[in-house]
Amino acid sequence: MDEKKSTKENEQTDQSNQKKYSLKRLFKLPHVFVLLFIIVVLASILTYIIPAGEFDRVEDPTTGRTIVQQDSYQQVEQDPVGIVEVPGLFITGLNEASDIILFIFVVGGAFQIITATGVFDSIIRKITNMLGNKEVLIIPLFLILFSIGGFTIGMTVEGMALIPLAIALARSLGYDAITGLSMVFIGMYVGFISGLMNPFNVGVAQQIAELPIYSGMWLRAIILVVLLITASIYIIRYANKVKRDPSKSIVREMELKADTKDRVVGSTQIQMRHYFVLITILSGICLLVWGVANRGWYIDDIAALFITMGVVSGLFAGLGPSRIAEEFIEGAKAFALGALIVGVARAIPVALEEGLIIDSVINGLANIVVVFPESIQVVGLFLTQTIINFFINSGSGQAAATMPIIAPLGDLIGITRQTGVLTFQLGDGFTNLIFPTGTTLMAYLAASGVPYEKWIKFIWPLVLMFIAIGAIFIVIADIIQY
Repeated sequence: MDEKKSTKENEQTDQSNQKKYSLKRLFKLPHVFVLLFIIVVLASILTYIIPAGEFDRVEDPTTGRTIVQQDSYQQVEQDPVGIVEVPGLFITGLNEASDIILFIFVVGGAFQIITATGVFDSIIRKITNMLGNKEVLIIPLFLILFSIGGFTIGMTVEGMALIPLAIALARSLGYDAITGLSMVFIGMYVGFISGLMNPFNVGVAQQIAELPIYSGMWLRAIILVVLLITASIYIIRYANKVKRDPSKSIVREMELKADTKDRVVGSTQIQMRHYFVLITILSGICLLVWGVANRGWYIDDIAALFITMGVVSGLFAGLGPSRIAEEFIEGAKAFALGALIVGVARAIPVALEEGLIIDSVINGLANIVVVFPESIQVVGLFLTQTIINFFINSGSGQAAATMPIIAPLGDLIGITRQTGVLTFQLGDGFTNLIFPTGTTLMAYLAASGVPYEKWIKFIWPLVLMFIAIGAIFIVIADIIQY
């Protein structure tokens, strides 16, 4: 009797486990390529549903930028994306993102050469020993450091080259790859979003809104501090959880594979060749900051700088030309999947552009805001910008498309132009941390090796917190007539 009872209980347990497994499979995110393909197909379908339309655009004689003319939206002949054209969208996306894809390969190869010199192993172990039981301070320090690059020179993709270093440091402290990625990526975007002196979002938006450049900085500085504190607490809590129990890591499988290959090991002894490599790296970073700030360097220039840093570092470390070439190829291979993801993601806005519905979406969202109750119109404007950011991921591009609409719209409904700029910069910024249309996010994930679906699981609560914080500051700005 007991034996039958036991067998029945085992069968019930098996059935229960099968149901749990089936539910888990049902709600599991598909592979990122599948997810992006679905989004591209949906975007193509929308080109049949949403009426095609365009704004008239003119060149601003002061800035040379192309901006949207007020009240110029008009419907045009429908030009939907056919099903047979969908494969071509991916080719176009890969082509349009080719500069970033090339950048990913070059940076991956260059940093593999630098990693092979052993300089990171020795320096990170030294830093770890110096920090002692205060090692958690590394997280807010990195966030603050990279936020400075974000709110001054508008650093975004430039910081990607430092991801391997940040991950190596995080792992040496007992954390994981997501922690290392977050210290750079979130810190940089917190600075970019707050935009104290960011020329790419606040600078462009204020020029279009005819405001003094970088005016109203005091409120943006408060927002920066609040976002840094929030991000620090969030990442520290996650990092400490992983350190206490490594099985809690969202990228546990990735960390198990990295245990023998990527974790920092060895002594703290820094050899003379390491000093030469370190001088090369620091000189390269200083040159990067100078070039971006003073010479307008972007992808091609930065890629050339990093490949030079890699080769010079390899020679200083005595690796030899053939070994340098082998390490470069090894590093580039490791980033192949991520580089392809960047190009595939670019196919989403390509579909909307070719179907001539991006301007229709912007115009429709702007019209919806006007019918909101007066008390929440400013929040509606903020959320509208958040939605638009899915379609136009570029900060300056979104400013050029929406600020000519927001500025007069704000005048109409009693929202100051400074508050209008704030709704734009916060609406443009927060979802850059999660939207797959963002090539910068995809590039950082490629550099870290963190799968997109794992990143979503980690980041979505913080994005919701940021959006809530943004909404609060938007309401405050409206109340005080900022």
